[in-house]
Amino acid sequence: MEVSVEYRGDKTFKANTLKSSFILDCKEITPVEYFATGIIGCTGIDLVMMAEKDGFEVRNYTVKAEIERSTSVPMKFVSMHIIYDFEGDFDAIKAKRYIGASLESYCTTVNSIRDSVQVRYTVIQNGEVIVENEALMSMKALQEDGFGGACCS
Repeated sequence: MEVSVEYRGDKTFKANTLKSSFILDCKEITPVEYFATGIIGCTGIDLVMMAEKDGFEVRNYTVKAEIERSTSVPMKFVSMHIIYDFEGDFDAIKAKRYIGASLESYCTTVNSIRDSVQVRYTVIQNGEVIVENEALMSMKALQEDGFGGACCS
């Protein structure tokens, strides 16, 4: 992957990827907000793609994040609570599996921050809360098996 930004003046940048380009207007949206929306956009699209692969449609879908940041510079993310709210004609077990697969395996952005940010999530499907404030474990915690890492090294 290769990306670049070019300063255009007046706190705007042209962002370039291998596929496209877009304007970053830091007067309107800060780079931290772009970063946060990239995180939830990555995991958000996974649900749609997995459901479509199984022949289901996701409707009236929003993903939002409540983010706590440290108060001292560099004001890193401390915690993130991702809230998925959607409608779909598939059961709650499938919904949990889709989102769990995204958070635990597929979403690059969430998995890039999970060792340094406490990530929790809630899933609301068809108006019903099916997962509430569930925590992701850090990958470091998963490797600490009590046997000196024998199973995971």
